[in-house]
Amino acid sequence: MSNDTNNTHDGSGSEYLAFTLGSEEYGIDILKVQEIRGYEAVTRIANAPEFIKGVINLRGIIIPVVDMRIKFQLGTPTYDQFTVVIILNIGGRIMGMVVDSVSDVTTLTPDQIKPAPEMGTAFNSEYLMGLGTVDERMLILIDIDRLMSSSEMGLIDRMAA
Repeated sequence: MSNDTNNTHDGSGSEYLAFTLGSEEYGIDILKVQEIRGYEAVTRIANAPEFIKGVINLRGIIIPVVDMRIKFQLGTPTYDQFTVVIILNIGGRIMGMVVDSVSDVTTLTPDQIKPAPEMGTAFNSEYLMGLGTVDERMLILIDIDRLMSSSEMGLIDRMAA
């Protein structure tokens, strides 16, 4: 059994939700996205790190919300009509991620994804899956599973407990 198509069904590619943080465009696996919501006020949690905006009640489930702009030190976040919360389902754990805006869903074939160079990006390159290129666009592909379950995010476990 060949291993090069283990995450696609017909070799045509994988779908990524494209979103913006600051001037950069990022992509995450669409299969991790449960829904997209407008930004709403969150309930702050005492002693939580600054990038944990707080929690929201999503149809009876209390979920933590991480502001990626604060997490990646992309300046002071502004909350406007474009600000969205991407609701993620990571291994059965529901959480929200605040981003500047969501652009679209992009299909990337394996040959459109290049390895991420070692560079001074806002976050550790171990969370990067690569760079997706579509025409003139470049998406920074984030391994959202690894990022959200990393030890630096581990406080999500403690908060949700």
